[in-house]
Amino acid sequence: MENFRIAVIGLGSVAQLVHLPILKKMPGVAVLAAAELNKNRLKTVSDKYNISGAYTDYRQMLDEVEVDAVIIATPTSTHTEIAKEVISRKINLLIEKPISRTFREAKEVVDLAQKHKVTMMVGMNMRYRPDIMLLKSIANSGEIGELFYVKAGWLKKQSSESKWFTDKEKSGGGVVFDLGIVLLDVSLWLLDYPAIKAVSTHNFSHFTSSVEDTSISKIRCANNSLIFLESSWSIGSDRDSLYFDIYGSKGNASINPFRVFKRSGGTMVDMTPFKSESEIVLFKKSYQNEIKHFIGACKGLNPNLSPGNESLSRMRIIETMYQSSSEKKEIELKS
Repeated sequence: MENFRIAVIGLGSVAQLVHLPILKKMPGVAVLAAAELNKNRLKTVSDKYNISGAYTDYRQMLDEVEVDAVIIATPTSTHTEIAKEVISRKINLLIEKPISRTFREAKEVVDLAQKHKVTMMVGMNMRYRPDIMLLKSIANSGEIGELFYVKAGWLKKQSSESKWFTDKEKSGGGVVFDLGIVLLDVSLWLLDYPAIKAVSTHNFSHFTSSVEDTSISKIRCANNSLIFLESSWSIGSDRDSLYFDIYGSKGNASINPFRVFKRSGGTMVDMTPFKSESEIVLFKKSYQNEIKHFIGACKGLNPNLSPGNESLSRMRIIETMYQSSSEKKEIELKS
């Protein structure tokens, strides 16, 4: 069987630390080319990973190298332009989150992908963490009853020190686009994507200027369930803190550490099945599972569980979060 052929556009930290190390170890996968504007980085990374096609112009790369899929790992402001070019050539693509800076940009990409019938995923690797996948299985099983509340938070230093990362024009936003979008995605996924009724958000910029470094949101769903999110680069701690707590009518479950409690005979019984793996292992497996799933979806071996069109609802909610913070009030979403 021929190798599945991939090209990577953007050789920053995500590509170097995650995508390329995983792809190079996957059987039946060949990384044929890479595109990167920084010539020194392009040479260093392409040499390290033995990538024969090294380009500073991604359009030239697409003209000269035939691939089955492209991974886009560039600054957010470039996603729309690059994605539309890739899609117009009927090439499958995985776009690192966020898909774009705005709902309008996201819709342009999603509509084009649907028109050309290409497989498009937005990189939401947290869905593919083994402990969060188990959390989803527990939610779906009904073991803890009907979910009514998800509480999630991620407090850590910002994911990139690059200047574009805290420039709103280039990044689209601050900690909401870096961490909050992941919390939102998993929370909606755990609740089976309920319709959203209203959003109330408070954003703070204590150590940044054009973007927020802390964000706190309450999201009310049409089915009366509730989501609470907090993300921050600036709330001090000696280590990263990530949590997802889900509450059902018959019990609750959480990660970090992984715990499951179920009500039985009027008391809460600890039903935790195992000791969770380390954060490093979970992080690595989340990307391994995501990339494997993407390739499988491109081959038609499995459904696309994080399709591009889901990004539209996420972007709409995020824009409402910013509106709520700006106007200092809860904003209702029109159906």
